[in-house]
Amino acid sequence: MKKNQIEDEKQRQDMFPWSRTTFHSEYNKYLAYYKVLSCLENSKGTTLLDMPCGDGLLTKMFAEKFERVVGVDASAPHVKAARELLPDLEFHECLIEDLKINEKFDSVFMLDVLEHVIDPVELLKKASSFMKDDGVMIVHVPNSNAINRKLNVIMGSLKSCDELSPFDINIAGHRRSYTLESLEKEITQAGLKVTSMGGIFLKLLSTPQMDWFLKNGLWDSGHGWGREGIEGVDWKEEFCRASYELGKSRPEDCNVIYACISK
Repeated sequence: MKKNQIEDEKQRQDMFPWSRTTFHSEYNKYLAYYKVLSCLENSKGTTLLDMPCGDGLLTKMFAEKFERVVGVDASAPHVKAARELLPDLEFHECLIEDLKINEKFDSVFMLDVLEHVIDPVELLKKASSFMKDDGVMIVHVPNSNAINRKLNVIMGSLKSCDELSPFDINIAGHRRSYTLESLEKEITQAGLKVTSMGGIFLKLLSTPQMDWFLKNGLWDSGHGWGREGIEGVDWKEEFCRASYELGKSRPEDCNVIYACISK
């Protein structure tokens, strides 16, 4: 990217207000937990480059498992929040395309970023330059074929599964959506190898509906979920755990899809 493109893109990223703790906080709390769990199940080594790190919510959980964590984000408000949350960690406020550090990492996480950028193939190439030769890069992207989007197409509230909503465009700043096939194609175009792919969280409802459901659903035993007479079970926690576990066998239907990548 040219200097003026980098400056324009940096300003663009500062505009979007989305964060996991601001929008749909209950659903994003659970989704964040399972995104982290999926990353840890597929990560390598003791050093991590987390980009974009956002407001540090996921980075904080990663920092409990890795000896060294470096965070990168283009949004000034996000980096400020991450530094306040994790003052002992190293953060860089810049586009990934403009990152300049002389270090390679065991694991490179690129969660929820390819859908935002101008050129995802070039970004994958850039990110892989920070990965050790035997390291792993893990990429998460939204799945346009998620089961809730398929339902919405049949209902008529979406014209197609890959249609971007006003929220996607104006709040989250998405430029595109992904399928397992399109994600794998871009990784291959970047000259990288896909070692495994999968899905995270089987989601039947839209994100705001899921958020409302988790906050207000009937979770007591015998009155919505769970068997009558079973005590001491948090059925909301169990519902989310089951949605994650079931999603492992149905990645094409999940809210998020991921790829594990090697050089």
